[in-house]
Amino acid sequence: MGMFPRMLLGFLWAVSAVAAENGTAPHAPPLLLVSFDGFRADYLQRFPMPNLKLLYSQGVLVDQLTNVFITKTFPNHYSLVTGLYAESHGILASSMYDPVTQKHFSLQNDSDPMWWSAAQPLWLTALDSGYKTAAAMWPGSDVTNRTPTHFFPYNRSVTFGQRLGNVTQWLMGDGKEPGAMFAALYWEEPDQSGHTFGPENTTAMAKVLKEVDDNIGLLMRELNRTGLWGRINLIVTSDHGMAQCSADRLIRLDDCLHPDNYTLVDLTPVAALIPNDSETAFISLSKCHPHMTAYMKKSIPDRLHYRNNVRIQPIILVADEGWTIVKQGNKLPRLGDHGYDNSLPSMHPFLVAAGPSFRRGFRMKSLQSVDVYPLMCRLLSVPAQPNNGSLVRAQCLLAGETCWDVSMVVGLVVGVLLLLSAITVLFRFMRSPRSSGSRPFQRLDILYDDDEPLVP
Repeated sequence: MGMFPRMLLGFLWAVSAVAAENGTAPHAPPLLLVSFDGFRADYLQRFPMPNLKLLYSQGVLVDQLTNVFITKTFPNHYSLVTGLYAESHGILASSMYDPVTQKHFSLQNDSDPMWWSAAQPLWLTALDSGYKTAAAMWPGSDVTNRTPTHFFPYNRSVTFGQRLGNVTQWLMGDGKEPGAMFAALYWEEPDQSGHTFGPENTTAMAKVLKEVDDNIGLLMRELNRTGLWGRINLIVTSDHGMAQCSADRLIRLDDCLHPDNYTLVDLTPVAALIPNDSETAFISLSKCHPHMTAYMKKSIPDRLHYRNNVRIQPIILVADEGWTIVKQGNKLPRLGDHGYDNSLPSMHPFLVAAGPSFRRGFRMKSLQSVDVYPLMCRLLSVPAQPNNGSLVRAQCLLAGETCWDVSMVVGLVVGVLLLLSAITVLFRFMRSPRSSGSRPFQRLDILYDDDEPLVP
């Protein structure tokens, strides 16, 4: 590649990188992040959601977020506020075993700071920037020495309205102390109902999604009542979707491997186990069931970003969509479940956002959930910690921002390079000595190019 094409290519990519990573928003408004657990992306098309639709008509809608594997609550909520894959932030599942400390993690035993300390959530980063922060029952926000300025210990009996009331007070401040610049609010539905009834139970899901939509209406009214509407940026999203399960789709683990031959760490739909003999166990498990894939830790696909952590067990088993791994028997534990491969649309949540920093009436087909963290750091004008996300696509949601379409940039660069190559060939052809019948034979001078060839 010649010097000029190389300079042009570098310039174009430099411009896109600067536009994506280095911009800051002066006088950043406060930011409120709200998660409705288990809100599958297509619920928005399948059920009436007038309040949610009113909200995104005044802002932006991302039809689907591609979330992180495994598609469960704790890993994905921590990815939203850190921008990291599960293998990087260490919250890998709902049940974990750490071979270094020999400690066990579960939803009932999750408060040890050791589990959460591999990453810094946004409420701590914003604190380091001098802001007050808040969280209402967001996973990981009540862990000792890792809390925001204001927080609730988890208590599912506290209503959405009560959580919201405290969050708005924290955002407003008390007149003596400034309000929180970042707040996160968590709500359990429609996840609980999705587990109980399954996402294909239209009657049950319509009822709970009406309640969710009513809560979104309450959220908008409360922001209006307090004068926060139009003065804060609001992001409403979720952690994962939900798949329909059936007693006809059970995979019995003990039919494949005798229970004396392994220790179970997590069960379904991604089972994690510690075998007594890895090679023997893997051979048995890989032939166990046509709707379950067995992976040795070293062979877990790169695209899952679920291999490089000591807490990932020697063998994991991944069920196909809608299939359930049980130890034995015929009992289906739940009619709806999540945790499956994060490439499945049924596992994807959505994202809606509105506020002074967002575009109005804008819709995007998809976004990576790890991109939400650098987006929020941009909104707050705080330095992002190292993360797996990018602003290249997420910044398209923001008003007044240059939105670079990566495919368009690549196409432009390739087109310019092809044009320059054609011009170079033509120029060399015009400079080449031409043959003539009246001229004697002479040695051909070869034009050497010391630059490297144009190869991938």
